[in-house]
Amino acid sequence: MDDDVIHSGETAYRLDLSAAQLKIVHTALKSLFDDLGHDEHDVKDVVASVLAKLPGEHSIRAINLDQELAREGDDAGAG
Repeated sequence: MDDDVIHSGETAYRLDLSAAQLKIVHTALKSLFDDLGHDEHDVKDVVASVLAKLPGEHSIRAINLDQELAREGDDAGAG
């Protein structure tokens, strides 16, 4: 048996995101979800399950991308 195989139900990957990254990932996944057609219901279900793991729409909208990007830029310059 191959130890590198990710089995059904297993966590495949964990990812730490900044607030700016989270907003962009959420926006991209929501856009993908909205663009998927009825014939792609399996993929749409997977995208929906990923979106369900993220903070809610209200929390995502509260992230000010300009402020977060400026903060990340300041942090990068401090290093």
